Amino acid sequence: MRHVYGPVPSRRLGRSLGIDLVPFKTCTYDCIYCQLGRTTHKTTELREYVPVDDVLGQLTSTLAAGPRPDYIGLAGSGEPTLHARMGDLIAGIKRLTAIPVAVLTNGSMLWAPEVRAGLAEADVVMPSLDAGNPRTFERVNRPHPDIPFESMVDGLFAFAEDFRGEIRLEVFVLGGITDQVEELSQIAAIARKLRPARVQLNTVSRPPADADALPVPAEALARLAALFSGACEIITEAPRAMPAGPVAGRNAEDEILALLARRPCTVEGISVGLDLPPNEVVKHLDRLVTGGAVRAARAGSATFYERSRTP
Repeated sequence: MRHVYGPVPSRRLGRSLGIDLVPFKTCTYDCIYCQLGRTTHKTTELREYVPVDDVLGQLTSTLAAGPRPDYIGLAGSGEPTLHARMGDLIAGIKRLTAIPVAVLTNGSMLWAPEVRAGLAEADVVMPSLDAGNPRTFERVNRPHPDIPFESMVDGLFAFAEDFRGEIRLEVFVLGGITDQVEELSQIAAIARKLRPARVQLNTVSRPPADADALPVPAEALARLAALFSGACEIITEAPRAMPAGPVAGRNAEDEILALLARRPCTVEGISVGLDLPPNEVVKHLDRLVTGGAVRAARAGSATFYERSRTP
């Protein structure tokens, strides 16, 4: 099993080499906007879901073979802080490379002291806060019963008090749900107390788990950003320069499948993330779609490709 994938073209981290620490859709939430679909294993159990030594071995070979990413991102296809040896993994990464480590988390487990301790040596932690009250929390995130809204928020505050790295707070704004001033003002009030290095407003850009997870136009996000104090930025898809280099000696289809298993991407996203020429990406996608390993899905005017979950 490949635990290291990408690099991923990330709107927040540039080219991020991903590490997947839990089985597919093992998560504390079942968010209506998730690009990977519904959660199949909702849990709060901390354990070593994948062997740390295996991950570090794959990371060593990947870093030796490919271009240097901007970040090593602990994220993947579930909630990474469920991995009980997060601290050991981060320490191992830092012995291998000076590339900064970023953890993308929904923030739901930060009430647990052992989770906060495991994240202590990360360079960047990027928790989410999608709701400012229990009702919206239940509607948007559909959390595990062991995670009440108040515990989640208290965990964010406890983590921010001791963490010495950079906290970037992601707020996922949904049309008709959290794009109202009253709703987002409650989130902004929590963010003011949390005092992250920056707030990043995001919205639906890939096919979501539920059809009622609707995107918010960029101009509306810009107006809502005024509700937040301090640095607040809108995360948008931006065109990038396309690579044109050779692909000799690489198993491009394996790399594409590993990426799409964790994140739906456009042809452009695959091209930029994996440093593959677009014509090569299209050729491989045609073969993978025909064989049933990959399927295409529309989101607005864009076509995203994702790993098929069933034959």
